[in-house]
Amino acid sequence: MDSILFKDLGLSEQMLKALDEKGYAYPTTVQKLAIPEFMQWKDVVAKAPTGTGKTFAFGIPMIEHIDADCAEIQGLILAPTRELAMQIGEELRGLLTFYQGIRVAVLYGGAGMEGQIRQLEKKPQIIVATPGRLMDHHKRRNLKFDKIQTVVLDEADRMLDMGFYKDVTHIIDLVKNRRNLGLFSATISQEVMNVSWKYQRDEVEITVEPQKQDRPDIDQFSVTVPAFKKIEASKTLIQEGPFERMIVFCNTKVMCQRLTDELRKGGVDCDCLHGDIPQSKREKTMQKYRDGKLKALIATDVASRGIDVDDVDCVLNFDIPEEMEYYIHRIGRTGRAQKKGVVFSLINNFAEKTKLEEIKKYTKYEMKALVLGEDGVLAEAPEEEPPAPAPAGRRHRRRR
Repeated sequence: MDSILFKDLGLSEQMLKALDEKGYAYPTTVQKLAIPEFMQWKDVVAKAPTGTGKTFAFGIPMIEHIDADCAEIQGLILAPTRELAMQIGEELRGLLTFYQGIRVAVLYGGAGMEGQIRQLEKKPQIIVATPGRLMDHHKRRNLKFDKIQTVVLDEADRMLDMGFYKDVTHIIDLVKNRRNLGLFSATISQEVMNVSWKYQRDEVEITVEPQKQDRPDIDQFSVTVPAFKKIEASKTLIQEGPFERMIVFCNTKVMCQRLTDELRKGGVDCDCLHGDIPQSKREKTMQKYRDGKLKALIATDVASRGIDVDDVDCVLNFDIPEEMEYYIHRIGRTGRAQKKGVVFSLINNFAEKTKLEEIKKYTKYEMKALVLGEDGVLAEAPEEEPPAPAPAGRRHRRRR
């Protein structure tokens, strides 16, 4: 099965032609495991690292099932953020290059309803949407769910963790004629399992372990920096490092904006993505980043969802993420499309070091310890000496 080709999966000529034009001949592990099951209308719950091709894993069979002669919505994909929804829409349209009569509409908040209503008036068979905006359109009777056959939750863990559980389960309940449900995620949370138990029947469970061939090729480093020197250290790594395109992660919107402002003052070509940035500006920022006009993109975890740029060569964790799963999602922005990636995580206190050690144990990733000197040069951190044993005869005895 290791040498299986897309043409071995029973796909249409139009699909194979589109994949060939994109340069794809061999499916990734999650694709070769999920596509045959989806083609047979089975429920699937798939756990696979970020950047391993999950969109094609559910997008290809969804397109293959569409009846182009039926002008009703037949496939629904829910995504946690507008950026991810837009990315999925672009990837699906790329796969539809050689099809006739199959249309995709992308619906998300932060944009006007009028343009999305015009998309719906063209009778799309596939909808990609964020849960809140989909419910807005449903309440206004702009769309119907009665012909939908397949529902997919992409990045299901993050979507349910972001507070969409009620909306998502309500949407699934509204799809009365659903034939299969797909849950795709980098991690399987309790909320994801609850949705699976409630709505899936005889589901096929797919797990792609990070240590398999799909694990991105990423060198990871912890970098100890002097106290209160993180911003200066970030500037040094961005400007002095051999990286053309970087993403820098902060835990909060305030820090994200502050870091962006400070880096700009220092002459760094950068911009930021966080929840307070208007949608129109977010799209312009992402376009500039894709076009190579920004060396660094500063982002919060939520705002970064759906950033799909294959040639990000470095991720910088300005803040150590609050949750271990966030670390997996962050580093998945680099090391894509068989390219090598680099991750630096800045630490300058005991709490950050402890948190990173927990992440290291949880993910089983190797992280080389470095220090950033006052001269801006990275060097290997000195090995910590084990604590000396207590002198003989001086051990404390427990009192009775």
